[in-house]
Amino acid sequence: MTCQKGLYLRMLISRKRMREMTILIILFLATCFLSYSNGANDNFKGVATLFGSRTTNYKHAIWWATITTFAGSMASIFFAHGLASTFSGKGLVPQSVAISPEFLTAVAIGAAITVMVATVTGFPISTTHSLTGALVGAGFVAIGSQVNFTVLGASFFLPLLLSPVIATVFGGVLYIIFRSIRIRSGITKEWCLCVGEQREVIPSCKPAAALSSKYGSSLNATIDTEENCQEMYKGYFLGINSQILLDYSHFCSAGIVCFARGLNDTPKIVALLLLMKGLSIPWGTLAVAVGVAVGGLFNARKVADTMSNKITKLNHGQGFTANFVTGILVILASKFGVPVSTTHVSVGSLFGIGLFTRNINFRMVLEILLSWFVTLPVAAVFSGGVYWILKYL
Repeated sequence: MTCQKGLYLRMLISRKRMREMTILIILFLATCFLSYSNGANDNFKGVATLFGSRTTNYKHAIWWATITTFAGSMASIFFAHGLASTFSGKGLVPQSVAISPEFLTAVAIGAAITVMVATVTGFPISTTHSLTGALVGAGFVAIGSQVNFTVLGASFFLPLLLSPVIATVFGGVLYIIFRSIRIRSGITKEWCLCVGEQREVIPSCKPAAALSSKYGSSLNATIDTEENCQEMYKGYFLGINSQILLDYSHFCSAGIVCFARGLNDTPKIVALLLLMKGLSIPWGTLAVAVGVAVGGLFNARKVADTMSNKITKLNHGQGFTANFVTGILVILASKFGVPVSTTHVSVGSLFGIGLFTRNINFRMVLEILLSWFVTLPVAAVFSGGVYWILKYL
């Protein structure tokens, strides 16, 4: 009889270990899927202004985003430990729940599905926001109303709500400052004139309205495609050609934004893997970084079109300003462990510039805001459902 009980107990222990191992494998795969979804939805946001202002083409932009985001992801091993702690669920739910594989798996799956649905439909939502919703949804199913709303408000909701507002203000103010510096430096704009049935484009240093009367047939011009016709800058700043200086600065600012995004987002996803024994933070970070890179390379085009062309029209200077604001704010947030959304900051800076240039697509902005509004409850529903299945079935 004693032998039978011992055998039964060993079978129960074996089944329990097998179940835990299975859930941990699902957790790892779900985290990789979340990484892929994050890259698909977020990777291009840092270089959207490069593509939108026609500073470079899509292929070059996405590769620049991939390289710099990967660098930021790996740098998070040394500089962003606070975010990993914040998004492990500790403080929001009891420790016993926060470290359970069922809870973390539900969070990963809920957030991943939400982000991928948005990616397929072309809406730039926040992975940070999705993770927050997933934490809340799984937490409610696990412990009901015992979720710590004080931590939820102070550590999650407040930064997510304030970050786009701050970015809008900074984007508009810095655009005015940079524009004033350009004008005082004697740097002027080159204009474009579209002619003919096929809308060939003639770059010119004068407004189109003055061309026909002043220059007539004596105007020397080069016909180019509409895609290559851009609002360029003419003049020198500190003895350097202003357009060349701006292009290099724009590329650098885009790289900084992508680096900052990798630095800010990667620890939030790696936090889901902290439970797995034998998987150190560096190896977990590498797995997430690879997933993010692959997702961006293969699935970023729809969100790229939204961010680059549908919020506001940009020239080189405006694109640089938007990236400058986004990069600074996200890096500061990563340094102090504040869970802001790169998406919210990036869209906020574009919106702030668009308000001052009076060239904003309000309908698209409203659609994006609506997608942000539904992100949290959708992620909560997905996560809560997955947690219930894993825990009680």
